[in-house]
Amino acid sequence: MNLGEPSTMKQAKDIALKISVTYVLLGILWIILSDYFSMILAHEKLSMYIYFQRYKGWLFTLVTGVVIFLLVFRRTSELIISNEKLKKKERQLQIRNQHYHSLFEQNSDAVLELSLEGNVVSVNSEAEGLLESTHEELKEVKFSEFLDEVEMKRVTEYFFQTFKGWASTFETTIHLANNNRKILRCSLVPIIVNQKVTGMFAIARDITLYRENEEMVIASEKLSVIGQLAAAVAHEIRNPLTSLKGFIQLMQISNRINHDHLDIMLSEVDRIDLISGEMLILGKQQEFDLRREKLDDILKQVLVLMEAQAHLDNVSIQYKNLAEKPLYVLGEGNQLKQVFINIIKNAVESIPENKDGNVSITLVTRGDDDVHVIVEDNGVGMEPERIGHLGEPFYSTKEKGTGLGLAVCQKIIERHKGHIQFQSEKEKGTAVEISLPIVDEQIPAASAD
Repeated sequence: MNLGEPSTMKQAKDIALKISVTYVLLGILWIILSDYFSMILAHEKLSMYIYFQRYKGWLFTLVTGVVIFLLVFRRTSELIISNEKLKKKERQLQIRNQHYHSLFEQNSDAVLELSLEGNVVSVNSEAEGLLESTHEELKEVKFSEFLDEVEMKRVTEYFFQTFKGWASTFETTIHLANNNRKILRCSLVPIIVNQKVTGMFAIARDITLYRENEEMVIASEKLSVIGQLAAAVAHEIRNPLTSLKGFIQLMQISNRINHDHLDIMLSEVDRIDLISGEMLILGKQQEFDLRREKLDDILKQVLVLMEAQAHLDNVSIQYKNLAEKPLYVLGEGNQLKQVFINIIKNAVESIPENKDGNVSITLVTRGDDDVHVIVEDNGVGMEPERIGHLGEPFYSTKEKGTGLGLAVCQKIIERHKGHIQFQSEKEKGTAVEISLPIVDEQIPAASAD
């Protein structure tokens, strides 16, 4: 038998050989046995010998026919069952092919089958529409015609990654005829047969309109925020401007300068300056030098500045440093002072005049990588629903507050990679916790924005 013969031919030869060998063996066995019995009958009775000789051929034919029938029936049954199994597998394969064909052709995304060389094997109609080319044209096309040099280099890296058996997803921009440009979200999926990558599927979706709508929404949101901010600034500045205008008109009518009015006017100008200055901090990415600052020293300097006001308001301030070693943060000292002054000032002002006020400041660590500064007071406190609005521009719980102080504090703490949290209970007081990353080693000055 040649090594190249199909397995089915080998099976057929094996079956024919078995039948032939069986027939020959039966014939030899029959000759030997029939001759043996003939000799025995010849000695006993001549008529029986003649009768046996006459019909032994028919008996041999009958026996061999039955045996051959059984052998052929057995092998034929096996072949029929095997054929039925094969037909069932073929039907399953056809169903799977139809599933694959439906997934390929009816897919709402563009699907391309690519060989290991990067050539197009097959595409669906969505791919033809997306790339504005026919199947035959795409077979001859080079993808460098759709991508610029930078994108081609980036996409090629994804191709090599997919050839290693890893699926990848990315976005890219293709350029078509008539300066038509499309943004695609692409997925590359390896085709693995017998644990080997034999090609890949490229699945693409046009997201150009989605990206344009997204940019429009972002632009619209920016305009909305700018409008809200402009309205809020105009509202806050209008009050002091109204006062200034009234006093100026009064001076024009009376033709006199009232120094009390001048003091109020200067106060209103300072208020406008404060609002505009704090708005600049909120809106502008200011650059400042980050240095290794000892937090205990900053808090002690703030306490010296705040003790006078606290004494006038009948409020006592206690400071506790519970840290086991000096704690340093990477920050800008003046801005951190501004935060602590604002927080402590709010705590002092939240305590009613008829109450013995107390403000406690605690410096502590909790086993993490942050240092925590906790400012607690026994003031009027706040309702839970107000806490969620703290830090919003122009939201204030004080009668004459601008609502920008806490917003500025939050902005500064965020730029220092920290967090600020509020806890309050009506008529019991408020606690503000500021967390900042600890710096252990000496770090040179750095710039942040």
